[in-house]
Amino acid sequence: MTIRRDSSNLLRAITPELTRNIQTGCSLNCEQFKTKVMNDIVGTMFSKTFMDELLKPQQLYSHRTMKTVLTRLAHTSIMRLNPASMDRLYELMIMAFKYQVFLCPRPKDLLLISYNHIDTIREFVKDTPVVLNQVDETHRKIIEVYSSLSEGEFQLLRQTLLIFFQDMHVRVSLFLKNQVQNPNGRFALSTSGPVPHGIDVPGLIRTFDCKGREVSRAEFPTGGCYTSPIREGSFLLHGDRVSTLGLNMYTVNHLEETHTSKTPTVKQADNTPNLLAKEELNLLARLMGSMKAENTPKAETVFRINLFNTDREEEEEQARASGGAGESSYEVINIQAMQDEQAATELALIAGQFAEGERQENQESNKGDDLLAMMDDL
Repeated sequence: MTIRRDSSNLLRAITPELTRNIQTGCSLNCEQFKTKVMNDIVGTMFSKTFMDELLKPQQLYSHRTMKTVLTRLAHTSIMRLNPASMDRLYELMIMAFKYQVFLCPRPKDLLLISYNHIDTIREFVKDTPVVLNQVDETHRKIIEVYSSLSEGEFQLLRQTLLIFFQDMHVRVSLFLKNQVQNPNGRFALSTSGPVPHGIDVPGLIRTFDCKGREVSRAEFPTGGCYTSPIREGSFLLHGDRVSTLGLNMYTVNHLEETHTSKTPTVKQADNTPNLLAKEELNLLARLMGSMKAENTPKAETVFRINLFNTDREEEEEQARASGGAGESSYEVINIQAMQDEQAATELALIAGQFAEGERQENQESNKGDDLLAMMDDL
């Protein structure tokens, strides 16, 4: 009993310390695992051979090719993803980048998005000098290749990316929750916020004469609440990018910081009455006799159709009830609905044929009943 009690006390004493050591070891292993995976993927993606091939002038990749490249990049490490997880990861990456390209104020700001991507990757591998040097070298190449492009070339590049994204409408729960994406998968873009750098706030029309002097000003409604542009971000290797586009879009803070995603555009209901539709409904109501004669235009001819003689008697009763003041405000067209002798004869013949057919069917059915009765007797 004493030995058992001492063993229990010893086990109870060493259990907390053992648990702490196991947790510390697991934490170290998890951190080492994440670091190794990140270094392997980034090192392969920013390798000189791969980036030289990627920066060559070439046609835009298809979604299938792009997914294949990203799958191989992800599997360069010890991490493995099944096809379903890889498909979902690809869709999330595509929708996040599509949203960032949509919100890009200027075509040239595509570089700021890429630089924010690279800055974030640089932070991931800051403790691995070899991989960090690869990231910096790739950043320099991108600056060298793209900094000399004109505004028109950047616009063409942005348009090409939007064409690549146009058929992708994957719904992302976080985007739906923050109301930056509609249930149909399309993004809700705002018409308010700061204008791009170097652009004046819209709403003012200025007129100049032939000598370049301003002669008049006029304002017009813009349909949004625009503010002055914020300062331009840095396009250097290191610096303040200003824009939050290109940062992690799956954090709520960055979604709120994005100026153009605060208030998604909601199409306002058009309360302007449709005069044509109103006139069509009035015409239908007049034809059905549910509108009063005084509601109709005076220039429009109003008529009434009498199909039976009793209608005239009803009109006379109404005239006597109203005191007989004035003549009727509409023309009455009398149609004789009585059948003439020839029409009555033809209808009688047709009805007789139907009656004869019914009698024949009854006879056939009676024969069947008789046959069933005979079989029952047997």
